[in-house]
Amino acid sequence: MLKNTLNEFECFLQNHDTSIFKSFHPSFQNAFWEMLLNGGKRFRPSLLFSIVLAKKKERIKDSFNIALALEALHTYSLIHDDLPAMDNANLRRNHQTLHTKYSEADAILVGDALNSYSFYLIANSNFSSKKKVKLINSLGFGAVKMVLGQACDCYFEKQKLKKDKLIFIHTNKTAALIASSLQMGSIIANLPKKQDKQIYKFAKLLGIFFQIRDDILDSTSTLEGKTANNDTFKNSYVNLLGLDGAKNELEEIKAKLLRKIDKLDKDIKNNLSILLEKYF
Repeated sequence: MLKNTLNEFECFLQNHDTSIFKSFHPSFQNAFWEMLLNGGKRFRPSLLFSIVLAKKKERIKDSFNIALALEALHTYSLIHDDLPAMDNANLRRNHQTLHTKYSEADAILVGDALNSYSFYLIANSNFSSKKKVKLINSLGFGAVKMVLGQACDCYFEKQKLKKDKLIFIHTNKTAALIASSLQMGSIIANLPKKQDKQIYKFAKLLGIFFQIRDDILDSTSTLEGKTANNDTFKNSYVNLLGLDGAKNELEEIKAKLLRKIDKLDKDIKNNLSILLEKYF
């Protein structure tokens, strides 16, 4: 069911009307949606769908706008992350980064537009005003924390931080938006507060898992479709713990996640287990 939903969502994304950015600018409308059209794992939408399909599947089509908002905001962060002032990457999702294909100004503005557009999508979704406010609050909180983590990451580049500060950076930079993804699914599905908190804690740990996994892939040059070996001067888990140490840390967190997922609601557990199987 999750696979079919993702296929339908991909069609929804690929055919999305971007005429709101139609103008006499020769390339901005295309550039605005280009990075989303270039693919991606759609991992954050998948997390949201895993909750909605488990507990409120009749609202799955209504949740497409919300999932698209997540993907738009995530994509903005990647575009800005690739800029010369940040990672200065020339490849993302097997395509030229926007600042290399168009211009740095275009890339910055596309990122700005996607950030704002994500909240526009929620505001125009088919949910009650009360639920929209909760969804906007969750996405906004995740986005602010992501930027905080990125700011710390950039400021302390080339300085070796202790593990607790590294965890702080990536709990914000990576895990916060992943946590928002599951939380937004919980909001749509009207999950009880206790269950929502349980899922949110699981999601924050999941974000750390993916950051360590990404650091390992980057250091071993096996990342597909993006500039590799790009974290040499950053505070990564590999740089702090060494490759073997990072791998051990990854295994420890995976074991914790498996214990946590086993305590979740049966239907949610089944969907998340299917989604996360290839990463575990």
